[in-house]
Amino acid sequence: MTRDNLLFAIIGVLFGFIVGFIFASTMSQRYGPTGLTTTPGMSAGQTLPPDHPPISSSGDGQPDPQQMIAQVQAAIAKARNNPRDFDAQITAAKLEYQVQRYDATVEFLLKANQIKPDDYEVLAMLGEANMEGAHYDQAETWYKAALAKKPGDVSILASLAFMHLQKGDAKDAEKAIANLEKVDPSNQDLPQFRDKLASLKSGEKPK
Repeated sequence: MTRDNLLFAIIGVLFGFIVGFIFASTMSQRYGPTGLTTTPGMSAGQTLPPDHPPISSSGDGQPDPQQMIAQVQAAIAKARNNPRDFDAQITAAKLEYQVQRYDATVEFLLKANQIKPDDYEVLAMLGEANMEGAHYDQAETWYKAALAKKPGDVSILASLAFMHLQKGDAKDAEKAIANLEKVDPSNQDLPQFRDKLASLKSGEKPK
C-alpha cells in the first residue's frame, strides 16, 4: 500500500464506522451472508476517544481531509509518545487495523498487553490481528490465552476453527470445529465450517 493509498484509506475510515474491529463483517465477507458473532473488544461502531479533537470541516461543510489525516497521525503519535497510556495504544491499534496494517496493530496491542496483561479484550484482539496478518502460530497463542480467561467463549472457538481452515490445517480445524460444536451445537457457522473442512480434506494428497 502506497503512502497516498494509506492516507485515503484513513480518510475512508473516519467517514464511516471509525476505529472499529469489525470481525463479524470480515468473516461475513469471506463466508457469505452469515458471520461469526463479534469478538468482544472488536465490535463495530466504536469511536475515537472522548478527548479526541473534533473533525474540522472545509468551507463547503465537508470534513477537511488534511485535518483528518493530521488528527489520525496525532492519535498514533500520542500512542508512541505515551507507551504507558492504555487507551492511546488501543486507539492506535484500531486505526492501524482499519487500514490493514496488522503488524502495526499488533505492536500497539502488545504495549497495551504489557500495561494490562489480564485484559481479555486485548488478548482476543491480539489473536484477531495476528490471524489477519497470517501469523497463525501467534494468533493461536493469543486466542488460547483469551480462552483461558473465558473458557468456552463461542467467538474465540469459532475464530480458532476459522483460522485453522484458513491455514489449511485439516486436523486442527476438525478439532476446533468439534470444540465449537460441544459448546454451541447450533452455531450458525458450523455448516460452513464443515463444508470447508470437507473440501480441505478432499483436496489433501494421500499420505
